[in-house]
Amino acid sequence: MSSPNSKKSTAQAVEQEQAGPGILASLASNARQYGIVGALVVIVVVFEILTKGVLLKPNSFVSLIQQNAYVIILAIGMVMVIIATHIDLSVGSLVAFIGGVCAILMEHMGVNWIVAIGLSLIVGLLIGIWQGFWVAVIGIPGFITTLAGMLIFRGLATVIVGESVPITSAQFRGIARDYLPNILGWWGPFDGLTVVLGLICILAYAWSQIARRRKTLAVGLVPEPKALMTGKIIVAAVVILFVTYLLASSGNENQGGTPIMLVIVAVLVLIYNFILTRTVFGRHVYAVGGNRKAAVLSGINAKRVDFTLFVHMGFLSAVAAICMLSRLASATAQAGMEFEMDAIASCFIGGTAVTGGIGTIPGAVVGAFVMGVINQGLSIMGVDTAIVKTIKGLVLLLAVAIDVMSKRRKS
Repeated sequence: MSSPNSKKSTAQAVEQEQAGPGILASLASNARQYGIVGALVVIVVVFEILTKGVLLKPNSFVSLIQQNAYVIILAIGMVMVIIATHIDLSVGSLVAFIGGVCAILMEHMGVNWIVAIGLSLIVGLLIGIWQGFWVAVIGIPGFITTLAGMLIFRGLATVIVGESVPITSAQFRGIARDYLPNILGWWGPFDGLTVVLGLICILAYAWSQIARRRKTLAVGLVPEPKALMTGKIIVAAVVILFVTYLLASSGNENQGGTPIMLVIVAVLVLIYNFILTRTVFGRHVYAVGGNRKAAVLSGINAKRVDFTLFVHMGFLSAVAAICMLSRLASATAQAGMEFEMDAIASCFIGGTAVTGGIGTIPGAVVGAFVMGVINQGLSIMGVDTAIVKTIKGLVLLLAVAIDVMSKRRKS
């Protein structure tokens, strides 16, 4: 039999749920979050029409992922840096320099490709330590430090790479071009492993939403309406099923399904989202970005936070360099040009506040896909590169303007 106290707590939870905000109020309070997702859906639909169905063909969708993986990887680190009120202008140059180091290790020094990847990641960490030292210990603003880094490492990339260093290792090139092994065979026209992974993603998302709601009720807070949670699960399931269909039907009888690049990006997103939302370090990042003086007075070591952020940024720049080098199969001094602009734009489009303290990794990922869809859609249509840059700049300006105006209304 249940005790009177348990009945009382259950009744209180039910009352709180009934007294909680309605669906419209919940949508209004998260308007920016839902708005960017809605904008991505609208942009995809528009370009699907303008490209006459080419944008969402299975192979085109795989190409979209492979071409924009580096932007997502860099945006993961950039969003944390911006939340802490810094900026990193050096990531494009780091991609060129670290990619050049990796290529030279493999092609000129005969280093095994796996060892070369490990050494490249170490180089990225060392560069992160270098830049973190100037920001956190010496006290030079991140903007100036990384501006200097942009010039330094672009120059070093030009010196060590020369014109280009071609990659001959088929295993290394396969990072960007190959798919997960087809261990479950083909289920009709679909890759079986991809179908299973898609279903697992749906179940995992549904479980996370239900668990989050239960935890909110358990601590006595008012959760979002159950109808809204159910709607989010249904919409997410539809989107995941559609993406699963595109991936499972891509490729051919010998190869197809889930790209290795997508797995790398997904793992990084999950790990860093956990770090930012579920760890002490993540809470310190938001605290420092929200009010640095108050964070320091509360006992947070802001210098350590800044140092660690740039170490993470160096590591992620190395990962992006490896992915980009694998895709291009050649290291050049011009690789990574304007990558920092794409990463920064992805963060702001995804809802990261210009003034810091606000931002999410899923939002930055959505912002990266907005930029990627615009880029690929206009390229399919044959639009000139200069016009593509102009449109991307206007999208960025609009996203920041919306953020600024929404803050004025709240004030």
